[in-house]
Amino acid sequence: MAENQGHQELQASPEEIAAILKNYRVVAVVGLSADPSRPSYQVARYLQEHGYRIVPVNPGYKEILGEKCYPSLKDIPFPVEVVDIFRQPEAIEAIVSEALEVGAKVIWMQLGLINEEAARRARAAGLKVVMDRCLKIEHGHHLG
Repeated sequence: MAENQGHQELQASPEEIAAILKNYRVVAVVGLSADPSRPSYQVARYLQEHGYRIVPVNPGYKEILGEKCYPSLKDIPFPVEVVDIFRQPEAIEAIVSEALEVGAKVIWMQLGLINEEAARRARAAGLKVVMDRCLKIEHGHHLG
């Protein structure tokens, strides 16, 4: 129970999630796959269709969904607002460190991803944190 309580304290409220979706339009999708059957691709395509600028982050590709793909957050030559994470939980700490370095505003860990330590670090640095939620589902719920 105490662990779940900590998770809730770190999690953005429904009102904060709605504000994130309305106010932040540049989304770096870390771990974006070029495979249309993968959830990361489906979420990124949905966001594009709803007016967001997606920035693919995956060292394995040059371009995904018509957008230049970057090997890491630090390689993106312009500011990103939301860092949407589609990577294994062990990778989250390093991604959050990079997000802090590049001045991101929001850490968004997709469904099934929770890293409370990384969330605490991001929150302490003033970032909004969303864990274990799908950007596409939340967009449909709040703005659909």
